[in-house]
Formats: sequence, structure tokens, C-alpha cells
Amino acid sequence: MQVNIKKILIISLSFVLCSFVSADEIFLSLKKNKVNVRYGPSFSSPIKFVYKKINLPLKQIDKKENWRRVVDLKNNSGWIHWSQLKPINSVINIENKILFEKPTIFSKPIAKIINGRLLVIEKCSDGWCKIKSDKYKGWIKNDNIWGLIN
Repeated sequence: MQVNIKKILIISLSFVLCSFVSADEIFLSLKKNKVNVRYGPSFSSPIKFVYKKINLPLKQIDKKENWRRVVDLKNNSGWIHWSQLKPINSVINIENKILFEKPTIFSKPIAKIINGRLLVIEKCSDGWCKIKSDKYKGWIKNDNIWGLIN
């Protein structure tokens, strides 16, 4: 009788602990200019839509073998083969930002970055990211950007 109570307690405790553990958010970027997004994790699954933006940041929400289920900023989701993805190297700002010469608000402002812009990350530290976008290169605060876990 005592063994059964221990088993029940262990199973119950395991269930409670598993329900509180959440998967880490993982952001990825597209490797190519044209990437098929499918309804399911298989090459035989129909194409749902096609991304046409290299470095587009995506959030991984599931995985199955060599396939990753991803969601974009606009909440579009589907399955992409892992060979079309790379570790995150870009973000999208979700509000207008000022691009600074150095990682401080007291440095020279370089440009205004309009929300929705794809920004390629060179490095991030202490609440700032060094980015490049077209002909501009500089630092932005890393708040209110999509594609980066703070």
C-alpha cells in the first residue's frame, strides 16, 4: 500500500513540475531569399506560402526531426526544413527607433529607423545592439524589437 502512495505522489509531482516548465523561446533567421513554408513537417506536405526575405527573424514553436514549426511577427505559421534556417542574426523593430553612433543615448544620432524594418545584428550587449540596415550602421536600444530574447 505504501509503495502505491509513493508512486502516485511521484507521478503527481512529475506532472505538476512538467506543467510549469516551458520551452525556451528560440529565434531563427531565413538563410535564403526564397523559402517554402509548408502545412506539415514533410516535403510531401503542400506549400502554405513562400517567404521572400533573407534574414527574416522567425520564432520556433515546435520541431519534428529536421523540420521546425515557426511563427513570424504577423503570427503566420508553418513548417520549414532546418536547412533553410540559421541561428538568429536579425530583428524587426516594432516601434520607431533612433540609430546612434555608440551604445548610449548621449552619442550622435545617425538615423531614424521606422518600425517594421529588418535589421541585421552584428552584436548585442548591455541593452544595446549594433545593427546594420541598408547604408546605415550603428546602435539601437534592444527594447521593442522582435526576434531577440532579452
